[in-house]
Amino acid sequence: MRTVVPKREARSNYITREGAERLREELKHLLKVKRPEITRAVQAAAALGDRSENAEYIYGKKMLRETDRRIRYLEKRLSEVTVVDHVPADQSRIFFGAEVELETETGEARIVRIVGPDEIDTERGWISIDAPLARALIKKTIDDEVAVRTPAGETLYYVIAVHYRQPRH
Repeated sequence: MRTVVPKREARSNYITREGAERLREELKHLLKVKRPEITRAVQAAAALGDRSENAEYIYGKKMLRETDRRIRYLEKRLSEVTVVDHVPADQSRIFFGAEVELETETGEARIVRIVGPDEIDTERGWISIDAPLARALIKKTIDDEVAVRTPAGETLYYVIAVHYRQPRH
């Protein structure tokens, strides 16, 4: 029998300057603080003797593997992302980095910001550029209607406003 591996959706490589800085800070923290702490804890647990039944040693090794996995991911991801640190020439249209005010047919207001897949924050309204809503919004402008298919059915949004944050340099 053959195992079928589902095809992974391609993730965009765009990221804001702030998002890239957060990833770099996380990598720096893992390399300079967290990994050395875990390594010291594993060494101390190993010095206690029998490693096969030493819960601290086993747990420490697991944490070390997870930390190393995250470090490898961050190093690879940072090498392939494209930092978008400028606003588009046509700021009336929706592109990466836009903060968009939307309204539904029922008058419900919603504000979303289109960011990279590494920056998603639902509490802040930050959605991935790969999300169906973001893909539908790209190149739209104020007063455009956008229909998005959701699990609950099709939702119609009206673009009320488009804003861009000026990047910090």
